Amino acid sequence: MARVTIEDVALAAGLSVATVDRVLNGRAAVRPQTAQKVEKAIRQLNYQPDRLAARLAKGQEYRFCFVLPEGNNDFMIGLGEEVRATASHLVSERVQIDLRLTDVFDAATLAATLDSIGDIYDGVAVVALDHPRVREAINGLVERGVSVVTLVSDVPSSKRVHYAGIDNSSAGRTAATLMGRFLGGKTGKVGLIAGSLSLRDHIERRFGFEQVLAQEFPQLAILPVLESRDDWQRVEKVTAEMLSAHTDLIGIYNVGAGARGIVAALENTGRQKQISYIAHELTDHTRRALVDGTIDAIINQNAGHEVRSAVRVLMAKADRTPLIEAMEHIRIDIFVRDNLP
Repeated sequence: MARVTIEDVALAAGLSVATVDRVLNGRAAVRPQTAQKVEKAIRQLNYQPDRLAARLAKGQEYRFCFVLPEGNNDFMIGLGEEVRATASHLVSERVQIDLRLTDVFDAATLAATLDSIGDIYDGVAVVALDHPRVREAINGLVERGVSVVTLVSDVPSSKRVHYAGIDNSSAGRTAATLMGRFLGGKTGKVGLIAGSLSLRDHIERRFGFEQVLAQEFPQLAILPVLESRDDWQRVEKVTAEMLSAHTDLIGIYNVGAGARGIVAALENTGRQKQISYIAHELTDHTRRALVDGTIDAIINQNAGHEVRSAVRVLMAKADRTPLIEAMEHIRIDIFVRDNLP
């Protein structure tokens, strides 16, 4: 298939090439209606601006850095693999992407990591704790001219330029609806396990979950949230303690990672078929547990899409070109055993 050109966009939008160029490069003010026509044509044609040619013409090279959690979180390990794959792909386009691992659950450590970056990068993508020290570190980078994208978990009160991730409140509400329907009117307790209630994605998922369960399934009692730092061995420990303390537990919602720890605890007690279990992120471990019936549903976000979206945003900011917002929406996927990809 032939590459879509700016001329094709202009024809589809019913505008001149010069007008489309002004919209794409922000060279002059255009009417909102005109910009909307261009954006609609871009979406319909899946137009990809040739930013490489522009960079080569200007002799530009870009350096970006991704800051991700260290540890045994399967989803984050996969996210790191997507960063490396994207970095390898972009070498020929004069884009260098570095990867740093740190303890994102400790605000001081994460802030120090961000502070140490200085201004050697054009942009940074970070899985961030929503904490004043982290917010100030993000703001410091932006004030030094470094664009910051929050990844998976947001810090909306910061000066970050974009958030690449799902609507986590919606994910939590979805989990609650699934839980209530799976339990089919049963009365009992539901447990929540989170990595940290300082991570906004976990906070928002919990809020959405509790809101729907309280409103639509009042027969289900929600236990206090247990925190595990997304470490599957800690998850196994707190799950085993919860199972021992609550014999009337009938549901578990794993807000964060460490799903294999819950699977191990359920299997060790022989209760894997008695408890409805909803998890996040499709990994090798959660896939196996979904197939064998230990997990009832998985709410997933596409790690590759999130990484590529973050890079596109950082490149657009570095190139000083407008974003194509429609390309950056990260959707929520719901998997049960019967629709696994």
